[in-house]
Amino acid sequence: MTDNKGREYCLIVEGAYLTESEAEHALRDPFIEDWVEQHGHFKIHNMDDIQVTPGVTLGSLGVLMIDERVFEIASGDPNHPLTEHKAKGVAEALRRQDMFDEIDVELREVG
Repeated sequence: MTDNKGREYCLIVEGAYLTESEAEHALRDPFIEDWVEQHGHFKIHNMDDIQVTPGVTLGSLGVLMIDERVFEIASGDPNHPLTEHKAKGVAEALRRQDMFDEIDVELREVG
């Protein structure tokens, strides 16, 4: 079990987005829309209330462009990195939202 300690996972996604900002909006918008439907309003501090998958909030995820139309989605919280299980849960949630063409879970290269 100790072998997995410190292993961090991320999602590599592809989509028709030209900037990190566009990809970040694609990631967040469906979840924010669902939140508004359920609660009637949204404020920026709600980002940490919106669960993408158990144990992962929308506010904890960051987007980094790694190539043209290719982005890395990972935890921005060093104290709560994405485990393989959580990364797979995020990937499934994103597949349901259908905002990206390709979604893969990978071991994150840190450092």
